[in-house]
Amino acid sequence: MARNVLQKAIDWGRRKSPWLVHFNAGACNGCDIEIVDALTPRYDIERFGIIQRGTPRHGDVLACTGAVTLQTRDRLKMVYEQMPEPKFVLAIGTCACSGGIFADCYCVSGGIDSVIPVSAYIPGCAARPEAIIDAVVKLLTYLAQAQKAAD
Repeated sequence: MARNVLQKAIDWGRRKSPWLVHFNAGACNGCDIEIVDALTPRYDIERFGIIQRGTPRHGDVLACTGAVTLQTRDRLKMVYEQMPEPKFVLAIGTCACSGGIFADCYCVSGGIDSVIPVSAYIPGCAARPEAIIDAVVKLLTYLAQAQKAAD
């Protein structure tokens, strides 16, 4: 009984306050600037309870930008494995979704999904802050529905 109540409290906290971890897999910084822009008071992503943290051990949402290079492939996998369950991955920008213009380069593995599973794709070069916020809100809605179905 106490475990069930505790788990419900943890699930509620995760749903109401997801922590975002940003990982640049080799981007040109266009999408990185848009992620930072989404965190500013102009777009105010914190109104949904979303805050950015630097440690993957506390992260719920992994926001990835850029095509995965051979140098960053293992690091991306390590960051993903450090995150607690349930975890979500956003592929932000054309490069993260498919490799973009770098897809056929010798040092590029491809998009984020070539290394880790992706929950939502946000195309664009660079992806707009509105699109990033919309994807995170849709992930939160999905999480709430999944938890409601489990109860």
